[in-house]
Amino acid sequence: MNPPIPTAPPPSRWLPILLALSIFMQMLDATILNTALPKMALDLNESPLNMQSAVVSYTLTLALLTPMSGYLCDRYGTRKVFTIAMSLFVGGSALAAASPNLPLLVFARVLQGMGGAMLMPVPRLVVMRAYDKTRLLGMMNFIIMPALLGPVMGPLVGGYLVEYASWHWIFLINVPIGLLGIALTPRLMPDFHAPGGERPHFDALGFLMFSSGAVSLSLAVEMLNHPGAWLFAGLCAVFGILALMFYRRHAIADPQALYTPDLLKVRTFRLGVLGNMISRLGMASVPFLLPLLLQVAFGRSASLVGWVLAPIALGALLTKPMVKPLITRFGYRHVLIWNTRLIGLMIMSLALPDAETPLWLLIPLLFAMGICNSLQYSSMNTLTISDLRPYQAGSGTSLMAVNQQLSISVGIALGALLLNWFSGSAHTHSSQLADAFDQTFLIIGAITFCSSWVFTRLHPHDGSSLVAKKA
Repeated sequence: MNPPIPTAPPPSRWLPILLALSIFMQMLDATILNTALPKMALDLNESPLNMQSAVVSYTLTLALLTPMSGYLCDRYGTRKVFTIAMSLFVGGSALAAASPNLPLLVFARVLQGMGGAMLMPVPRLVVMRAYDKTRLLGMMNFIIMPALLGPVMGPLVGGYLVEYASWHWIFLINVPIGLLGIALTPRLMPDFHAPGGERPHFDALGFLMFSSGAVSLSLAVEMLNHPGAWLFAGLCAVFGILALMFYRRHAIADPQALYTPDLLKVRTFRLGVLGNMISRLGMASVPFLLPLLLQVAFGRSASLVGWVLAPIALGALLTKPMVKPLITRFGYRHVLIWNTRLIGLMIMSLALPDAETPLWLLIPLLFAMGICNSLQYSSMNTLTISDLRPYQAGSGTSLMAVNQQLSISVGIALGALLLNWFSGSAHTHSSQLADAFDQTFLIIGAITFCSSWVFTRLHPHDGSSLVAKKA
């Protein structure tokens, strides 16, 4: 008689709270920094227009290390990976708070990114393995809800902290939350490894080639912000292109490559990834540029700017129930074409306000921008993976997530590059600086508007299997 197969003990009732806490901490940190950048620049003896590296370093690290999270969990277990991720995030937060200069702050943000790259995927993996399918949707919604609240609270908390305390507290608030999570992990976190005890496979060579190529191309854009480093930027661009070319050859030869070339043979995935990358360039730079415009060029307080930015996240949060009915009524192709153009026009309209414009006039525009952003992200993400085969789903979802983070880092670097180019030596003249912001918004808005061309290549019925139309 065969011995009974051991079953995993039921998860603790407090497990969802631990998972939700980790996601909230990561999402709050991702949005809290933007309103604090001008005050941080003053304290670190840097120009506010050169602080983008503090944001780019974090998003770029997320993009590069996220693909490793699944392998690390299968190889070393979710409990150990989660503990290390929280420790890295807490350590990076403490180091960021103590940073006396921008280079050390960037290093601390990289450490935070190393932890953050696992703080989002690991909770989703734990939920999928710990709970029955009948409870999966409810638990997933519970732990993801903080991810929706973080962008609303981030600008407000960041604005008030830098105005009434100091910018160091935007990092220090992570420390007690993280330490609590680390203390509770041994008791609450299940320890899942690879299913069936199989040895997980990871394409280390492909990861190194793809990552080095992506990092080099992102650094090339970032280095263009420093006139003395243009030669280095050119070398980074050449190296990045060569690395990705070598990766393509590797992926063709290795059926277990990190991202197999057959992904790009799926038309909706190919167009979704391309449209995602280009349209997000402008959309990602707005949360970085707008707080700088309002504080540095218009002289508004950080706390007031936090309130002005909140409608973007609030509009995105309230739009979620509307996404499916809109797509069902008009289809993915029409929604993405016209919504992308509308977002581009709204970004360009940010060039209209001046220092005398009442800030309350911006609230309807930013609320509408949040609505359109939410519709855009949901539409692009679901369409991109809609036609993937089951064996492509894991690799395609990972590549889509990496593409999103890369587009954020490149978009912020591009926005900073344009702003520095147009501002020249006018960093201390608010009127000329405001003109530089206007020109930057016009260009990044035009880029977003023109990215709608990618979605014109979609067929009218693409994605129709994802929505049920009423008879």
